[in-house]
Parts: sequence; structure tokens; C-alpha cells
Amino acid sequence: MNLKELYQEIILEHGKNPRNLGKPNNFNKDAKGNNPLCGDNVHIYLKLNNLRKVEDISFEGSGCAISMASASIMTELMKGKSDNEVREIIEDFLGMIKENPELKSKILEEDDKTKLMCLSGVKQYPMRVKCATLSWHTLVSAIDNNGKEISTEN
Repeated sequence: MNLKELYQEIILEHGKNPRNLGKPNNFNKDAKGNNPLCGDNVHIYLKLNNLRKVEDISFEGSGCAISMASASIMTELMKGKSDNEVREIIEDFLGMIKENPELKSKILEEDDKTKLMCLSGVKQYPMRVKCATLSWHTLVSAIDNNGKEISTEN
């Protein structure tokens, strides 16, 4: 199996069977986001503890396979991370999706980097970049607790 096939398999698996899907009982931050051009909608639920570490993260939403896979992978990677680590990973991911050939973060394990790199092919399709990044921008809004709905068209 070549790398492109592996990446497609990861996206399809997370798209069909998203991890951390559903509204949790306990959360102290949340945010909504939408991509009106593709029809993607996401609601991120986050529980930060007193040390500002992610105790729990989940999402509800609907959308294309890329949007759902991206949200699923994101929630898996963020559990147990501090808000500063989360921001570093988000910045690294968004940089990789837009221009950087690879991830630079030292926080992530190689397996985690592989999961994120599977989304790197979307940079060839500008409309799909919005699908892949929607949940990530929405997570920033949840952490910042700014109460604004994220839209890919603002």
C-alpha cells in the first residue's frame, strides 16, 4: 500500500466512523462552525480542567468525509493536551494545510503526524481546505469562549 492509499484509508475510516462524536454530559466550552458552500456543520464541545488541559473533547455535526474525518482526528489528538499545546498543534496543522510540506510540532507522535498528514492533499483543492479546517477554527473559538459562530465565508 502506498502513502496516498494509506491517507485515503485513514480519511475514509474516520469519515465513516468518527471518533468522539456526540454531545457530552460535561463540557465548559463550546462553539459552532459552518461551511455554507459545502454544507458542513460542526459543534465542538470541550472540557478544560483548572490547569487548562483538555479533559474531554467531542463534536456533533454533519458534512463531507473530509470535514468529519478532520474533526474526528482532531478530537483524538487533543485529549490530555494543555491549551497552549492545542494552539501549537492547530497552528502547525493549519500551516501544513495551507503551505508547509510537513508538520513541525514536537508535541505529536509520528502516528499522530501521519493521521494529520493524510489531510495534506486537500491543499490542492482550495474548496476542500475549508472542509478540513472548519473544526480546527471552531476549536479555537471554543477555547477563546468568544461565542461567535465560525463560518468559512467570513
